[in-house]
Amino acid sequence: MLNGAVIACVLVATTATAAADRVVALAPLSTLGTEDTSAASKKLTAAIEAGLAALPGTKIVTALQVSDAIKKAKKPSLRLCERDPSCLAEVGKLVGANIVIDGEVGGLGESQVVYLGATDVATGKELRSTTLQVGTKDDGGGPGGAAVRLLDPDRYRGSLHFVIDVNGATVYVNGTRAQLSPKNDVTLPVGTQAVRVTHPEYRDFVKFIDVGYNRTTDVAVGMTQYPILKHDLQGKPISTDRITYVDPPWYRRPVVVGVGAGVLMIATAIIVGNLVHSFPDGECRRVGGEKC
Repeated sequence: MLNGAVIACVLVATTATAAADRVVALAPLSTLGTEDTSAASKKLTAAIEAGLAALPGTKIVTALQVSDAIKKAKKPSLRLCERDPSCLAEVGKLVGANIVIDGEVGGLGESQVVYLGATDVATGKELRSTTLQVGTKDDGGGPGGAAVRLLDPDRYRGSLHFVIDVNGATVYVNGTRAQLSPKNDVTLPVGTQAVRVTHPEYRDFVKFIDVGYNRTTDVAVGMTQYPILKHDLQGKPISTDRITYVDPPWYRRPVVVGVGAGVLMIATAIIVGNLVHSFPDGECRRVGGEKC
């Protein structure tokens, strides 16, 4: 009886987990309007399926399972939907998926581009689309990054690790102050970010930095100190010269010089007055010999 109860609980838990899973179906890839069954296409399909399966809470219906379901249902029109949302929604209903991923492969040789799209089965509308670079350097995280961009775009992020040679610096990303972790890390969306590091006593550090998916990029910040600082101006005088003030002689003191100048002016005025009002003795005569 106990074993039966345990089994029942396990079945209920399993059913609840399965119901909570996001079921994603991958339609067979196509090239130039036809289904691609080459070995390279199968390898690429497996890589995309692995990227989708790595997402949390995601259950995958493989491209082979989708192809077999279409054959059993005898609906050949569903084998090649060519990005038609209503057709892809029918494929999803056929295999019991919530979302259907389809892809068109283009390019030449080993350098190829896969145009991927995600269609919601319930609404019959495309949710998102993205591209996957194959055979070239791909900074987008490969198939795993493409899966995140399609289904969990908020998780398409990377991080920066700052190595700053001064304490008390402030970091701004795209004009907004960034909150660094205790290890001086910050998580940001993938792409080019404008970084500025400031400090009251140092010149700003400004740089554009590319953030890669699921990758930590080290940022070495070398701050340059200003040549003159405020605390330098507030320091005490460092001169050791001794200044001694010596009084001038008494006759060069301002009071004595002022009094002497006043006495000289008064004496000069008296002398000039006497000279002006002193006339010779005798009768006054006009010019021509007549008396005044």
